[in-house]
Amino acid sequence: MPDYKSEKNLQNAFAGESQASRRYTFFAEKADKEGQPQIARLFRAAADAETIHAFNHLNAMDAIGSTKDNVMAASVGEHYEFTRMYPPFIEQAAQENNERAKQTFEYANAVEQIHHKFFEAALKALNESKQLKAEPYFVCQGCGNTVAGAAPDVCPICGALRSSFKRID
Repeated sequence: MPDYKSEKNLQNAFAGESQASRRYTFFAEKADKEGQPQIARLFRAAADAETIHAFNHLNAMDAIGSTKDNVMAASVGEHYEFTRMYPPFIEQAAQENNERAKQTFEYANAVEQIHHKFFEAALKALNESKQLKAEPYFVCQGCGNTVAGAAPDVCPICGALRSSFKRID
């Protein structure tokens, strides 16, 4: 029987290290903008180390499976976010008149639905032993909207222009 306290500790450590990695990446961008390149490097180095820690924790939980298992897990996670997690967050932010929180939750909620569709299509292709169409994805840097093939002229979620989309190959 597995040690459940260690498993819970691994889950918490994974979450903490993952958050630290992203936070330090954002801190590095800010330091660069403020003319502090060495501090930016320090943040990027720490972010990379935190990513290694997160990977090691996830690996210790045997949470990285086959591509099919990983796509299924991603689909389930995205579905949870847009059906169960974000709706009450949006409602709470509205009740508190916190428009910034409400908007960021609404953006994420809309995009999680898109991600879910992409993962479901990937799962279907895997189940049918087919490959997905080879094409780049484009991610809106304003809201995270993710599209395949070509960026739209205007993001349908946040209204950002095509130039706000980052190409992911």
